[in-house]
Amino acid sequence: MVVKSKGIPLATLLLILFLSAIFPTSFSNQVLNSKKPIPSSSASSLGSSVAFQIKGNVYPLGYYTVSLAIGNPPKVYDLDIDTGSDLTWVQCDAPCKGCTLPRNRLYKPHGDLVKCVDPLCAAIQSAPNHHCAGPNEQCDYEVEYADQGSSLGVLLRDNIPLKFTNGSLARPMLAFGCGYDQTHHGQNPPPSTAGVLGLGNGRTSILSQLHSLGLIRNVVGHCLSGRGGGFLFFGDQLIPPSGVVWTPLLQSSSAQHYKTGPADLFFDRKTTSVKGLELIFDSGSSYTYFNSQAHKALVNLVRYGIQGALLLYCMANDNYLPSSVSNF
Repeated sequence: MVVKSKGIPLATLLLILFLSAIFPTSFSNQVLNSKKPIPSSSASSLGSSVAFQIKGNVYPLGYYTVSLAIGNPPKVYDLDIDTGSDLTWVQCDAPCKGCTLPRNRLYKPHGDLVKCVDPLCAAIQSAPNHHCAGPNEQCDYEVEYADQGSSLGVLLRDNIPLKFTNGSLARPMLAFGCGYDQTHHGQNPPPSTAGVLGLGNGRTSILSQLHSLGLIRNVVGHCLSGRGGGFLFFGDQLIPPSGVVWTPLLQSSSAQHYKTGPADLFFDRKTTSVKGLELIFDSGSSYTYFNSQAHKALVNLVRYGIQGALLLYCMANDNYLPSSVSNF
């Protein structure tokens, strides 16, 4: 079993990994509606990008999705965006237990099964648990998220058609999970999506697979509008030449996480005693979380800053949070 940091559905206003910028609506439309001549060469050279339209909003929906076509002929699936986990998976007609979609919207497996001896199988399973009974054994996966939701299934490969911003088309065979047993333990009902688009930094993420095939540079970013929607992109061709603030990433003990720091906490534009925080970028979480030390300090600062005003403090118990990092 692999435990990931995905929490409740994404409702963060802005998250861009490797870059941090706000793109105007006109630029978003330009990206998604760009019409460039199709070159004679294929998309197998680094430097191009893939852009996806994002649907959803912070309120009242509370999460964002993108549509990904899978198979030949392709069928479109809406997936929850998650930079806190690697594995992309879809609800699978195998049959499916705990699935939220009608059967005609489930993925019908017809791709190539990933074998247990495949390096991607070893990557999705923790090393002590990776044992293969034979060379033709299939690769099973079980991924559990921080909110105690989970997906159990089998790893396979299928065509995922992509249109690049340089006008070229590609249909790479990419590995993803065919989930036939899903659980959800959140207080809210699960989102009506077909699965999860894992965009972590591990080997099994679609981003890493596209990079290993030489199709894109290992860059992912998204811009979300407060009015809803936005766009997601893979590759570095859409990075604007100016207006970008760069933050270096730390080497994480958990390879799939994007982590930065150390960061200091400011309140009312003044320094505080909270320093040296390490931050995890996780688009699968609706909220920004602090560890207990930073949270306590921030609450005290808020109370001190509004002395004389009525403060109704609401504390929610969340046993799924890490105790040593701030989770963004």
